[in-house]
Amino acid sequence: MIRFLLVIPLFIAALIIGISIYLQPNDLATCNDIVGTSDPCQKVDAIVAISGGDTNARTDEAIRMYKNGWSKTLVFSGAAEDKTGLSNAEAMKRRAIQADVPSSAIILDELSETTKQNAENSKTIFDTNNIKTIILVTSGYHQRRASLEFHKYAENVTIMNHPVASDQDWSWLWWTGPRGWTLAVTEVFKTIVFNFGVSQ
Repeated sequence: MIRFLLVIPLFIAALIIGISIYLQPNDLATCNDIVGTSDPCQKVDAIVAISGGDTNARTDEAIRMYKNGWSKTLVFSGAAEDKTGLSNAEAMKRRAIQADVPSSAIILDELSETTKQNAENSKTIFDTNNIKTIILVTSGYHQRRASLEFHKYAENVTIMNHPVASDQDWSWLWWTGPRGWTLAVTEVFKTIVFNFGVSQ
């Protein structure tokens, strides 16, 4: 009985660690924010941030990376939540401009309402602008599935994953509240569905 009681917390801890690592791949984890001359820490053709969840945190991380010299181009992807107002992508652009990013450095996809559409529409942008390498920025819980979708539709583009370290919906302490577990379980399920050939 005592052994069983000891196994339970170990299992839960392993589950939490496993989900955390699985959901948020970070290809730039070893770069320490420094742009280098060798993979994976090289400059890229574009930094792509997709809206949803804490869009401002995703936008701010893309802006920060732009200012740190990772790319000369930002791509913001996301349709309007309120169809009578600005698209998410346009709101992200305005936030970037307020942070002194020139409008000429920003490309928008204002039509995407799902992660699948983010990937599909971004692929068109990549083709049109000869973008071959990107850093993909989204929330930690969303990074794995977003990466899968982008790899599916942008097969010839090198994609570097870079999840937001922490936002209003997600952090390394996600497991301490019901919101975190809801996001984690939902994303694991959606990733499984994707792997069976159904994109969302």
